[in-house]
Amino acid sequence: MPGYEVELRGPDGERVAPGDPGDLWVAGESVTVGYWNRTAQNRAVLHARFIATGDQYTVDDDGNHVYLGRSDDMLKVGGIWVSPAEVEACIVEMPEVVQAAVVGADAGDGLVKPRAFIVPTADADPEALPEKVQSHVREHLAPYKYPRWVELLDELPTTATGKVKRYILRERPLP
Repeated sequence: MPGYEVELRGPDGERVAPGDPGDLWVAGESVTVGYWNRTAQNRAVLHARFIATGDQYTVDDDGNHVYLGRSDDMLKVGGIWVSPAEVEACIVEMPEVVQAAVVGADAGDGLVKPRAFIVPTADADPEALPEKVQSHVREHLAPYKYPRWVELLDELPTTATGKVKRYILRERPLP
């Protein structure tokens, strides 16, 4: 977009290599100069003329930016970054699934693994669906991305604007 500059940067603030995930930083005339009375937030997101958006992207071989999700929602599974949005998109391809949300969970070993919450269709088999979801993700994505736990819900907790309240899902005890 004319007048704007974007860069992908790692947690250290340095540019990431092509193909690697990074935080989207944007510079341009309409970028905020600060948040009123929010010094800590200003220090966290404002960097000279750039603002760190809090969104994770990669850049493909054609120079297109590919959205991975919010930076604070990304999961590091087995030392590799996993986009919950990618896993969710794979799950909702299934005809038995209405909605899906993926968050990170720790089974007590200190390692984060994907955990899926599913809103099934009325005719879905609740006994078979969790294993079917796991198999579907393993077949379509890298094996480490499959959800280790799959829980069925009547509805996902959402805000008034329809965004999933992931913090509520993260707080739920493991089955």
